Amino acid sequence: MKKILLVSTVSRQFYLFEQGNIEVLKSLGYEIHTAANFSDANERLDALDIVRHHFDIQRSPFSIRNITAYKQLKKIMRDGNYDAVHCHSPMGGVLARLAARAVGIKHVIYTAHGFHFYKGAPLINWLVYYTIEKFLARFTDVLITINNEDYTVAKSFKAKRAVYVPGVGVNTGAFARNLDIRNAYRVQLGISDNTVVLLSVGEMIKRKNHEAALKAIAELNHDHLIYLIVGRGVLRPELEKLAESLGIKDKVRFLGFRNDIANICSAADIYLFPSFQEGLPVSLMEAMAAGLPCVASRIRGNIDLLEDGKGGFLCAPDDIDGMSRAINALLESEELRKSFGGHNAERIKAFDMEIVKQEMHRIYSNELLEDAGVEK
Repeated sequence: MKKILLVSTVSRQFYLFEQGNIEVLKSLGYEIHTAANFSDANERLDALDIVRHHFDIQRSPFSIRNITAYKQLKKIMRDGNYDAVHCHSPMGGVLARLAARAVGIKHVIYTAHGFHFYKGAPLINWLVYYTIEKFLARFTDVLITINNEDYTVAKSFKAKRAVYVPGVGVNTGAFARNLDIRNAYRVQLGISDNTVVLLSVGEMIKRKNHEAALKAIAELNHDHLIYLIVGRGVLRPELEKLAESLGIKDKVRFLGFRNDIANICSAADIYLFPSFQEGLPVSLMEAMAAGLPCVASRIRGNIDLLEDGKGGFLCAPDDIDGMSRAINALLESEELRKSFGGHNAERIKAFDMEIVKQEMHRIYSNELLEDAGVEK
């Protein structure tokens, strides 16, 4: 049986975003091994039926521990005698492509889940990440991108092949709006029928820009609204203090980490996504699949998904007034919410995970079976 090694910085990549790829690779007859820093491993990995290899990779490109990690990864590759490598994340992509070249692995695939250089990014990102990605592209057989901005850049690199795939996909059926669940969850959360529920899902870190949403809500003169924030992160205490200082503490609820996002989406009315940086955001895709109108930042990834004025509103990440006006327009019109939400539910079907799996099957087949004498 042929073997492939999937490489990432953190192990949650595999159970959060790679299950579709794993299914496709199994259907092609591959034994699947994974390499990552498994210090964050949990029981969700057990269901994937994959072989795990730990190495001490660090997220920072400046960490000297990545020298050791590179040596560890080379040993994993030599010992495993793999036919192919598919790597993810910036540092996973760096170390895996260098190690695969050193070991002589024939097929090297890299998925860029949003280049760390992008329009409006700090200069240091362009100096470091652009330079690295451009150099390593020459050691890449297939460079997969998930948004149009990155795809345009990737085509200028010297990878053997640059392709676009619509992200990791979303299970549109699982997120379809459910009235019974909506009513049950509103009762569970103590939310009345006449309350408009705003929702954000995402880690509480600077990049997600929850601060802007709180400030935008504080500008509104609307008594019957609740803002739910799902996720955890180091900025939670700071955001809780901000909500209190803005006088909206009673309108904001921090729900922490949840596994029932689809049900919470059913209970919501409007989705807020003011992030500074994304690749192709799964949380926005899930909200659209749930038929929610969205107010999102006008950035790479978001603009690939949300059509301004059709499924919601796009604003600059720091445009608090614009964000507030957009939210208010949706608060004031149930008809507009339904129209935008219906548009989103239809549009996001093009990003369904089954479509992504079909595309990945084609990519894997073209690359991995091209010289194997196997019918594609």
